[in-house]
Formats: sequence, structure tokens, C-alpha cells
Amino acid sequence: MFPASEDPARPELAQSAPSDAPTLTLLDRDHAILAFNRRVLDWAYRPEVPLTERLRYLCIVSSNLDEFFEVRAAPHLIAADAGDRKGNYTVESFEALASASHALVAQQYALYNDELMPAFSTHGIRMISHGERNPAQRKWVQDYFEREVRPLLIPVGLDPAHPFPQVANKSLNFIVRLAGKDAFGRENPIAIVKIPRVLPRVVRMPAKISGGQTLCIAISSIVRAHLASLFPGREMGDFSQFRVTRHSDLAVDEEDVKNLRTALRQGLQHRHFGQAVRLEVSASCAESLAGFLMAQFNLPAQALYRVHGPVNLARLTQFVDLIDAPALLFPPYQPSYPVALSPVQSFFERLQLGDVLIHQPFESFDGVIAFLREAVYDPSVLAIKQTIYRTGTDSALMDLLREAVRRGKEVTVVVELKARFDEEANINWAEMLESIGAQVVYGVVGLKTHAKMMLVTRREGNKLRRYGHLATGNYNPRTARLYTDISHLTADPMLTADMEAVFVHMAGQNKVPKLHRMWLAPFDMHKNTVAQIDALGTAAAAGKPTRLVAKMNALTDEALIAALVRAGQKGVKIDLIVRSACTLPAQVPGLTDNIRVRSIIGRFLEHSRVFYYRVGEDESLYLSSADWMNRNMMRRIEVAWPVTDPGLRQRLIDECLVAYLHDGRDAWDLEANGTYRRVDRDTHADESGASRNIEGHGAQSALMGRYASRGLSRAAVRD
Repeated sequence: MFPASEDPARPELAQSAPSDAPTLTLLDRDHAILAFNRRVLDWAYRPEVPLTERLRYLCIVSSNLDEFFEVRAAPHLIAADAGDRKGNYTVESFEALASASHALVAQQYALYNDELMPAFSTHGIRMISHGERNPAQRKWVQDYFEREVRPLLIPVGLDPAHPFPQVANKSLNFIVRLAGKDAFGRENPIAIVKIPRVLPRVVRMPAKISGGQTLCIAISSIVRAHLASLFPGREMGDFSQFRVTRHSDLAVDEEDVKNLRTALRQGLQHRHFGQAVRLEVSASCAESLAGFLMAQFNLPAQALYRVHGPVNLARLTQFVDLIDAPALLFPPYQPSYPVALSPVQSFFERLQLGDVLIHQPFESFDGVIAFLREAVYDPSVLAIKQTIYRTGTDSALMDLLREAVRRGKEVTVVVELKARFDEEANINWAEMLESIGAQVVYGVVGLKTHAKMMLVTRREGNKLRRYGHLATGNYNPRTARLYTDISHLTADPMLTADMEAVFVHMAGQNKVPKLHRMWLAPFDMHKNTVAQIDALGTAAAAGKPTRLVAKMNALTDEALIAALVRAGQKGVKIDLIVRSACTLPAQVPGLTDNIRVRSIIGRFLEHSRVFYYRVGEDESLYLSSADWMNRNMMRRIEVAWPVTDPGLRQRLIDECLVAYLHDGRDAWDLEANGTYRRVDRDTHADESGASRNIEGHGAQSALMGRYASRGLSRAAVRD
């Protein structure tokens, strides 16, 4: 059972609020996303975090901000251009968002310049500028430029025959002001130099000219040092690097296209040239050049970001990869092979004994791959069905599915073509699987397929038996090492029958059958979740002890928030562990006193969705692929399913909920004023079952320690 506060339900909260009671104002979603990134950036400030990892967190925030602008900024910008003063997107919303974004970007570059790079220098690791390079180093850079860079550059002088070129989203470019006349005697004072993406953004100098140090050079520094040589016969004046961010959320009218795959592939060709939403230039960029660029991209002044350093901080991950200093990294973590699995026992035999949970990345995703591998090579397996949302460009699972087709098994794959920024990889996988004879389904028109399911059908004697894998996260071996997720392996006849029904629904788009245990979005997950929360409120109002603990990535759905507020006001004790955007204000007197919200930002990205409900001694726990967002509930195929085994349920309570509520290091609590405060102690220590040495080192660290010595891989154990 989940350890709950022993406080009885507060009857005064169960009473109807008076008509003049204060109303609850939800927090702004976009500002909540920026607040999340400020929490991530905190890791880059922590002196106890290894230096290279601090830089990695800085890069993560930059990458997150890129996506934020690509997806969330355009409506605010459009409203500002139109002078809108009413609605969700207005002149004021744009200005407020721009102000918060500028502050966060300034914070990033101050950290980069004032703390991180000086700290790297003390270890003999430097990003070396042109002015710092000695003659031998300058000669090497010049040779590199002539050999690797110049042949790929085509400077474009602007005139009526050469208008401003198409500048791709997030690409690195230079703008140059030129004096004198061109070869035809004309004055064309502005030129643009585009830096091809095939060029590495950071280059490491050879050891023989590095003086025993690790010296790296940004591609922008290499080009800048030789920029004048690209314009022989002209005098170069002001110049600046620049980068434009464009709206990049693909919009395809699925009802009006005959082939979604073809339409998306065509859309991908235009993604890099969508509406401009942000312009980054060097801090020293002349006002005339900045104004010229702003006019070209039709951007207001608030969309200009002058930065003290490279305009593409996210690409400094290449610098991270070039640093050969293990002491500046986190100690390597080797996940254990799933503790409930035996390396020598068949998965099918094991699952006939009961369900298995895998807690990633503390336990290895190899267990999931091994399950699929056994299914592929087992002659008794007749069919394999799987959903694909984000699997990456190099996937062992895709190779196994290809082998399954080769071995004559019926393979059905539901590929989500609209997985944001993974569209191209998924299209390529779909085409490959189709070409070898797999049945490829693209889900339901108008809905993203976000459910994570794999179903294996096996002949056993004179009957068929199903074995399933359900997950809170993606079938991606790379992210499975970085994200916390739950994998659930089962042979439960009711649960696997539900999985079969969902696969049939997605393929045939027939009427959804009655499911035994699963909740399915967009059909009943939302209403069932609201009903579950309301039932707790009813029980609390009747004086019964109640508890709700929910862990997810984001909470923004207004109907679910309203249900939580109702339940809290009736006395339900509610803890919400929400990693990223949460628009529900917590601990607001008279409104959300019984609701606590916290965010965990750790070494791994929190990604598991776990939902716990208790009335008296009766408890239920659901896992899900869905966050509590309107898009997940109404515009996606999502599943939630119960964990009915008491032992497995308690394990999830202990590892995914209790541990995080008692985290005294990596947690942030949302306060009544809408800001987050970093936790420095076990704030839930007064509850029964509190803190098993979580305080001081965090839930993730405790779980890493718990699993670190329990084994390596299935193959390693067998050997």
C-alpha cells in the first residue's frame, strides 16, 4: 500500500464553495515550459556535477529552446503582428514570452562564458579563438579551411538577380557588408555565406600543435578568420554570424490527402523554410545588418537575440564528444539485466508464471529486445504486432522485425508518421518493412498513435496464446538508456485480448470493442480518469481516507485539472509528480491546499507515467503512454492499463512514487505563487514509510545504487 498521510478527510473542504469564493487561475503553459528549462539549466550550475556534464545540460536547454520556438512561438508572433489584445495569443503574451526567453538565453551565455569555459581551461580544454592561435595553429586552420571548408562555400552577393537566399531553419550563416564594386562595376554591399550542415561545428586540433592541451575550434571561428578571402577585390566591413529559427510543426490535412506518407515526405522538404520566429546574431552585429536581417525575415525587435558566443549552442554537443576526459563525466552506469528474468529461461515459460516489470534505465532495455528476438526465432510464434513512434534511425528492433518477415511470420507494424521530428526516420522504416512484405498501418486519420505495444501470438498445442509488451516509453534502445520508463511483459489473457482489439481497431478502423482492462484514448481514457478522480472525491467527502499520486511528463488538460481541484477540496490528499509543464497551481489557500506538485530533474529524463488511486484499503495503479494533456486524451491513440499483481504494484509504488516524493536533492516543489523551489531535504518525512536514505542523494541515485550490481546482459550472463 502507498504510505499516505494519516490526516482524516477535512469535511470543510467537502462543502460547496460559496458563490463569492476565489476562482483558480491556471498557470501559463508556455511559461511553464520555460520554467522547466530553467530547472534543467540548474544542473549546469551545480559544482558537484562533472564539468562536461554541466556543458551537456546547457546544450540540452538550448536544444529544448530550439524546439520551443519551432513549435510554440508562431501563434504569439502572429498575434503580435496583428495587434491582437484579446484571447490566448496577444501582443502582451508575445512580449511576456520574449522577455522570459531573452532572460533565459542571457543566463545560458553568461554561464557558458563566465563559468564553464574558464573551468574547462583549468583542465587544459579550450575553444580557441583566432586571436589566441599561434602561427602554427593558424597555419593548420588555414589548411583545414582551404581543404575542407572553402570548396563547400558559395558566397551570394545580393542584387536584383540574386535576391536574399533561402536560409534553412537553424542553419549557420554569415552576413557581410562589402565596400567597392563587383566584377561588373555595381555596388552590391550585402553578401550571405551559408555554412553547409555537412561540416562539423567543432573541430579538434592535432596534438602536435596543441601543446599538450585539448584545443577545439568552432566552425564559425574558422570561417570568420577567412571570411575576407571569399570576396577578392572587395573590402569587407561589418559582418556577423546569424541563425534563424522557423516554425517547424508539420501541418497536413489528413482528410484531404490520398497518401499520408507521400504528403508528409513532401512536407518535410518545406519544414526547413517555414515562418521565421527567432533571429540569433553575434552580440557585436551592427545595427544596420541586424535591421536588414529582421526586415528580410519580417520579425519584430523582440525576436532578435544578440548572443555572446556561438549562435548554435546546441551544437556544442560535438565539443562534448571531442573531450577525452573521463573524470569530467558521470561515472559510467551499467544497467542490470531485468531482475525478474532468468538469462536461461524462455520468456514464454516465464510469463506463464506471472507478469514482469522492467524499470528502465536502471534495468536494461535488452530484456525487451531479447523478448522480441526469442519471438522472431521461435518457430511456434505465428504473428508479431508492434507500434512504432520513436525508434531512431538505427534500431535492433527493426532488424528483428525484418528477420521475422523473412522467417514467414505475420508482421503488422503500426507506424506513426507524424512523430514530431522523427517523421523521416519513420517513413523510411515503413517503406523498408512494406518492401519486404510486412503489413504496415499508419494509424487512424487525424490521430497520432502514441501507444507503445508489442503483441506476440504463439501456437501452443491446439490453441493460440498471446504474449504482450506494454510500455510508458518508446521502442528506442538509445533513449531507453537515458529515460526512466516502465516496460510491462504479460501473458494475461484479458490484457492481451485488449491489445489485440486495439491493433485490430487501428488497422481496420472499426468500432472500438468493449475492452476488459485497458482504457483507450480518445474514447474512454479521459472520462474514466475524471471518473476515477471524482470517485476519490466522493469517498473523501464521506470521511474515507483517500490518496492520489500521479507521475507524468506534463499536466495541462483543464477538465482533469478541474477534477483534481474538486477532489482536493473534498479532502483527497493529492501528490503530482510532473516533470515539465504543469498549469495547475498548487498549495493555493482555499483552492488547492491538498494538492502538492513537484518536478524531478535528474541525470535521466523522467518519462514514466504512473497513476495511483486509493480509497481505504482498496488501491489501483495504472501505467500509461499518455500524459494528462488534451492532445493525449483527445487527439491520440493512447492506452492506460492496470497493474493487478500486488507485488508488482507495490514495487511501482516504492520505486516510481515513494522514492520521488522523498527525494531531497533533485526535486522542485511548485509554490502557491507559481514558482518552483528546489528541495534540499525530505519534505515528506512526516509521512509513514518515509525516506529510505533518499535525502541527500536523490531517487535516481538510490535506484541506480539498488540495481547497479544485479547483473549485466542476458548474453553476458549466459557466457
